[in-house]
Amino acid sequence: MKYLIMIYGNQEKWDSFPAEAWPEAIAKQDAFNKKYRETGELLGAYGLADAVNAKLVRRENGLPAVTDGPYLETKEYLASFYLLDCDSEERAQEIAADMPFAAEEPVELWPILHESAADL
Repeated sequence: MKYLIMIYGNQEKWDSFPAEAWPEAIAKQDAFNKKYRETGELLGAYGLADAVNAKLVRRENGLPAVTDGPYLETKEYLASFYLLDCDSEERAQEIAADMPFAAEEPVELWPILHESAADL
């Protein structure tokens, strides 16, 4: 079964993190990624750009209409997400709890109920 782990953040949170602590935090996250890639349970890990870089895209008259985003009126935004493939929900929970960021803030774990094949 596939699962999605999501980490939320905001610029205030990132700015409050001491600059000298970033290398260790990144090293811990890299070790987490490597560990679960090697087990085959981590399919992908994706860090997103700052919210000021997000765009909203609509279709108007058959063409893309692009405006600044995100649309949500919130300080928190999706900062990164991870795609897992695990044998059980309990295993996905173990991996989510092992994420370095989970020691500071909760991370969201969502079961993926439908997948469209990318190779069709």
